[in-house]
Amino acid sequence: MTIAHDYPQDLDPRVEALVTEVIGRVADKWTMITLEVLTEHGELRFSRIAQLVEGVSQKMLTQTLRQMERDGLVIRTVHPVIPPKVEYRLTDLGFTLAEAFCGVWSWAAHNLERITAARAAFDGRSVD
Repeated sequence: MTIAHDYPQDLDPRVEALVTEVIGRVADKWTMITLEVLTEHGELRFSRIAQLVEGVSQKMLTQTLRQMERDGLVIRTVHPVIPPKVEYRLTDLGFTLAEAFCGVWSWAAHNLERITAARAAFDGRSVD
């Protein structure tokens, strides 16, 4: 099976490298969930993100948000109050990435029963 591509054959190798890197990072569980949380809830404090991203450690959430900030996906705002108030929100770039991955959620919803049936069939087979 061949998948049609909408990009030229003489693709800039920097684009290919970026796509590989971004897919690897965004396909990361915590990045995907954090992206979803910020898309749904808007600007949030770190502690609120931690509550909404179930199961993430403080260290992993910190690393995830820093990498998302480095990639231009989130903006970190430090408010000059005591104690310091730090909030995170998606950039326009972050929103466009969230829109791109919205298709994955739609695909999963559309194919849930087929995947569940395939898994049940696989799990029901005897493994040699």
